[in-house]
Amino acid sequence: MNPLLSKLQPYPFERLRQLFAGVTPSPYHSPISLGIGEPKHPTPEFIKSALVNSLEGLAGYPATAGEPRLREAMAAWVKRRYDLDLNPATQILPVNGSREALFAFAQTVIDPRWPTPAVVCPNPFYQIYEGAALLAGADPYFAPSDPARNFAVDWDSVPADTWARTQLLFVCSPGNPTGAVMPLSEWQKLFELSDRHGFIIASDECYSEIYFRDEPPLGGLEAAKKLGRDDFRNLVAFTSLSKRSNVPGLRSGFVAGDAAILKQFLLYRTYHGSAMSPVVQAASIAAWNDETHVVENRVLYRKKFAQVTPILAGVLDVALPDAGFYLWARVPEALGLSDTGFARELLAQYNVTVLPGSYLAREVGGFNPGTQRIRMALVADAAECVEAALRIVNFVQSRSR
Repeated sequence: MNPLLSKLQPYPFERLRQLFAGVTPSPYHSPISLGIGEPKHPTPEFIKSALVNSLEGLAGYPATAGEPRLREAMAAWVKRRYDLDLNPATQILPVNGSREALFAFAQTVIDPRWPTPAVVCPNPFYQIYEGAALLAGADPYFAPSDPARNFAVDWDSVPADTWARTQLLFVCSPGNPTGAVMPLSEWQKLFELSDRHGFIIASDECYSEIYFRDEPPLGGLEAAKKLGRDDFRNLVAFTSLSKRSNVPGLRSGFVAGDAAILKQFLLYRTYHGSAMSPVVQAASIAAWNDETHVVENRVLYRKKFAQVTPILAGVLDVALPDAGFYLWARVPEALGLSDTGFARELLAQYNVTVLPGSYLAREVGGFNPGTQRIRMALVADAAECVEAALRIVNFVQSRSR
């Protein structure tokens, strides 16, 4: 077996199952899960129709690069969303969801012949970043987010000798779990570091279409263009339909950016067998070509967060994020509970599931930046999320007496 597999840590949801072993959820309350970031809003009917009406496509092998009309639909969306003109033949590549692509991308770009190649990522972070780095033979380095700066990542804390051996940088904007959006100044800093040290930036943007301000979040490719980097050198953006269009089961997204890197990524994917099903391509074309359902979806999240956030803010240190569908709350010290203890007791007393923040981060220098925080995914309908919030308020108040 690959010895690097032994370096992988249990996935957060496996740790959650272990944490809840032996806990009997309250039988007096219906179960509500805010633990998993899985969209629950209905899939638009026109996307399902496009899928069902394209079954004849199953008769042939799909190309790894996807159909030209799929890449053209993706390029058209990038133009509408970011005002960027991408070449659909060389600067866009369909993928089977951003999770699969993020993992595969690290296997493509990491050169394990380097002495201790490094992969830098935020902390807390999407757990695929760590696993992808480890199985590519690299050493992950975790840069902490700073609550005092709206959870912006402290890139300045990364030592110079780590940047010198970095081959890949994962960024996530809007961030998971904090919802923080990177400003142009931060992108400029990372581009300058990339130019100095030669590493590639993988920009995970799967939450880009769920936001609460009037102005949509700045994307990596958009930032590059604003800074005169029209060739998108050493930059690849990852996006997905899962959150945007409520189709996590479709497993559909795309990567875009540096044409030279995507050429090599396509080579890897050709051998890896990563072609997107023709029926999924048809449904994806329909989804990327429509924006009405995305606006309607965003309205649902905005209304839901407007209802739930003030309720929870009365008892928890929590605020409306820049974007995404998570609330990143601090456990009150007065409760005398750790983030894991909070999650266990809440399930036992009120049958509400939340994810301990420490499960989404790693301890660096004796400190885990997710400690004493919980992540709540407001993915269910508004009524269920409000009910969960009210139970959490009751739980905190009962523990504070």
